[in-house]
Amino acid sequence: MGSSRDQSKPNWAPVKALETALGFSFKDPSLLRQALVHLSYCNENGLDPSESYERLEFLGDAVLELAVSTELYLRFPNADEGELTKTRSSLVRRETLAQIARRIDLGSYLFVGKGVETSNGRQQDSLLAAAFEALIAAVYIDQGNEFTRQLILKLIDTELAQAERSDGPPENPKSLLQEMVQGQGLDPPIYSLVSSEGPDHGPVFTVDVLVNGQVVGTGAGGKKSEAEGAAARAALAALSGQV
Repeated sequence: MGSSRDQSKPNWAPVKALETALGFSFKDPSLLRQALVHLSYCNENGLDPSESYERLEFLGDAVLELAVSTELYLRFPNADEGELTKTRSSLVRRETLAQIARRIDLGSYLFVGKGVETSNGRQQDSLLAAAFEALIAAVYIDQGNEFTRQLILKLIDTELAQAERSDGPPENPKSLLQEMVQGQGLDPPIYSLVSSEGPDHGPVFTVDVLVNGQVVGTGAGGKKSEAEGAAARAALAALSGQV
């Protein structure tokens, strides 16, 4: 970003706290700043779209896939290509990346437009995952491949350990729910869209999941698939007597 804009918009002071959370300082702070700017902020504040994190997001996706693929190849020497692909997909999917982003409180550092802010969009899985990918790209450009690889492994350690303990990726909640109800001789779950709210660039979908005509779980997310997954997790917890 241009230096004149760095002074006038936005206020970058709190961003230093994110560097502290990550454990290092950027050589080029403008890379970190760009990784935190959502397109909606550019649209509402007269900034060029290129000043958002979207280009960084593109690069970060590839950097993450390479780091995770390499680690899985080394960590699971007996896994075949299909197993490795399935595990990698579970680790770099939107839901997992958003979970990691929440652990470092990435959403609180993002610069978003008013529409996204009022719809609590900065906490949506889709936005958090994209911002996390952009952050990884910024680190990669600033610090190089090996440093970035080590940071990714540190940030994703919990999920990697889970995959290692289970000798594979965590199961999809929708698949688990279907197996559970069909194992009880019930009809397959039906997902019903309850509502869609918020602006086009930051919608929030609410979905019910029904089993034999009864609502057994409700979930919300930035995509219908995310809302369905959240509803399935809620149903699994309820049907398992955990809530």
